[in-house]
Amino acid sequence: MTDTESLSVALQALTVSTELIEEELKPHLDTLLAALLDKKKDAALEISRSGILPTLAQVLERRSNLSCQVALVVAEMAREAAVREPCIQAGLVKVLVPHLNSNNEEMLLNTGRAIGRICFDNAYQQDQLVQSGVIPRLVTIITDFPENDPLVNVCLLALCNLADIDSARVALADQDIAGVLTFQLKRAPDAERRHVILEILGSLGESDALKLQFVESGVPEALSEMIQTLQGGSDAHDLCSIKIASNLIVSLLLGDESMQKCFGEGSGLVYRDVLSWLQSSNTQLQLSGALAIANFARNDSNCVKMFDLGVVPHLLTLLEKHVDEGDVSVQHAGLSALRNLAIPASNKVRMLEGGVTERIKTLLRSDMPPVQFKLLGTLRMMVDGQEETALVLGGDSTLLARVMEWCDAKDHAGVRGEASRLLAALIRHSRSPEVVRAVAKADGIPHLISMATSEHVIMQNEALVALAIASAINIDCVQAAFMDAQVCGLLKNLLEDPVGAVEVKFSALGLVCSLSNDGVLRDQLISVNMAETLSKLTNHSSSKLSSQATSILSTLSEST
Repeated sequence: MTDTESLSVALQALTVSTELIEEELKPHLDTLLAALLDKKKDAALEISRSGILPTLAQVLERRSNLSCQVALVVAEMAREAAVREPCIQAGLVKVLVPHLNSNNEEMLLNTGRAIGRICFDNAYQQDQLVQSGVIPRLVTIITDFPENDPLVNVCLLALCNLADIDSARVALADQDIAGVLTFQLKRAPDAERRHVILEILGSLGESDALKLQFVESGVPEALSEMIQTLQGGSDAHDLCSIKIASNLIVSLLLGDESMQKCFGEGSGLVYRDVLSWLQSSNTQLQLSGALAIANFARNDSNCVKMFDLGVVPHLLTLLEKHVDEGDVSVQHAGLSALRNLAIPASNKVRMLEGGVTERIKTLLRSDMPPVQFKLLGTLRMMVDGQEETALVLGGDSTLLARVMEWCDAKDHAGVRGEASRLLAALIRHSRSPEVVRAVAKADGIPHLISMATSEHVIMQNEALVALAIASAINIDCVQAAFMDAQVCGLLKNLLEDPVGAVEVKFSALGLVCSLSNDGVLRDQLISVNMAETLSKLTNHSSSKLSSQATSILSTLSEST
C-alpha cells in the first residue's frame, strides 16, 4: 500500500469511527503523523478536509493517553496556514489550552507548538488566549523547566507574539517576567534565542510599569553584559543583538525613575558601560552611548555630576571622529547630549573655560542639515545667560560667516531658523556694541529683521528684543539696514495686527522706543504715522501694553 493509500485508509477509518477506542485510533494517528513528518504534499489539507478535526478535539478534551500524540498531529498540521482556521472552528484551541497545565514536558511542548502555530498572526485568537489566562502559565513553564530548550523556545515565541497586546502586558506586570527573561538571556545558546528575548523585552519595555520593573530586576545590566561579550566580533547576528540591546537600554532610560536608578549618581554599572560605548569602534554603540548620555542629562544634578566625571571630552572626541563624512546620527546624538549638559549655568562657564566652544566649532564645516541644526541649538544653549561666551562667539568672524550661510539655507527652514536665533542670542546675552558691529558687518541684521516676522511667537520676540538692544547700544551699525528693510512700517504692521500676540507687540514697542531716540529713524516713525498706531494701543486691554504705548507716544510727540 502506498503512503497516499495508507493516509486515505487511516482518514476513512477515523471518519467512520463512532467510539474513541485508543487501541483502534493509535495506528491511524501514527499514519497521519508519519505523512505530516515526511512532508507529504497536501497531507495537512487532506486531513483538515476529511472531517476528523472534531474527533481530534474529542480525544484532547477527554485527556486520553493519545492526547500527546494528537497534539503533535495538530502542531504538524498547523504548519500550513490554510488549515489554521478549520482548526479554530473545530474548537482545537479551546481544548488544547487546558493541556498547558500538564506536568508532562512532551505534552507541554506539543501543545505549545500547536497553539502557537494555529494562533500565529491571528490577533483575535491571541487576545482570547490572554483572556483565558495563558500568560502566567507560560511564565511558570519557563520557570519550572528552564533547561528544556525546545520547550523554553516555544514559550518565549508565544510570549513574543502576545507581548504587543495591552492585556498581556498587564498580566506580565504581575509576574517576575524580567527575572525569567534575564536568566534565559544569560544562558541563550544562540542568536535566535537572544533575538526573541530582546524582542519581548523591547515590546514590554514600552510600558512604564514594566520599564521600572526591568531596571529593578537588573535587565539593563544583563543587556550591557551581553553587549560586552559580543563586542569586537563581526558576526552579523551578534552585531544585530548589540544594536537591539543598546537601543533597548536607551529606551529604558526614558523613564525618569528608571534612568536615575541606572545612573546611580555616576557610579552605576550601566552608566559606566555607556561611557565606554562612546569610545567604541562600533558606530551603533557610539550612537546608543550618545543617546543614553542625553537621557541621563535630563536634570541639572546629573549634568553637573557627569561634567565632573569627564563625559564632555569623550563626547567632543566622538564628534570630531565623525565631522568629515561621518555618521550623521552619531553627530546629532552627540550634540543633543552636549546641549543637555550645557543647560546648568555652572556647566556653561566650565565649558567655556575648558575650551569646549573652540572644539565644537570644528563641526562648522559639516554639510549635513540635521547636524547643522543641532550644532546651532547647542551653541545657543551655551550662550544662554552667559555674557562672556556670547562675547567670544559673537566676535568670531569665521563662526558668523558660517552662520550667515545657514541663515540663507533656503531648503532647510529649521537650520535657517536656528541660525537666526543664534544671532539674536549673541546680541541679547552679550549686550555688546562690538558684537552688534560684528553681526552687522557679517550682514546679519537683515536676517534678524526677517525673523521678526516669523510665524513663531518665540522667534519674533527673540528677534525684536535683539534688534531693540542693538539699536539702543550701537544705532550707527544698524541704521542703514533698518532703513533698507523699512523696519518702521514692519513694526506698524505688527502693532496693528488684530490677532498678534501681546508679548510680540510689547517687544515691538521696545524697538519703537529705541528707534525714537535716533533722528533719522524717528522721522521714519513719524512718516508711517506711528503716533496713530500708538494712540490706539493706549486703550489696549493689557495694562502693561497700554502703559508702554502711552509712554512712547508721549516721547514721540515731544520730539515732533
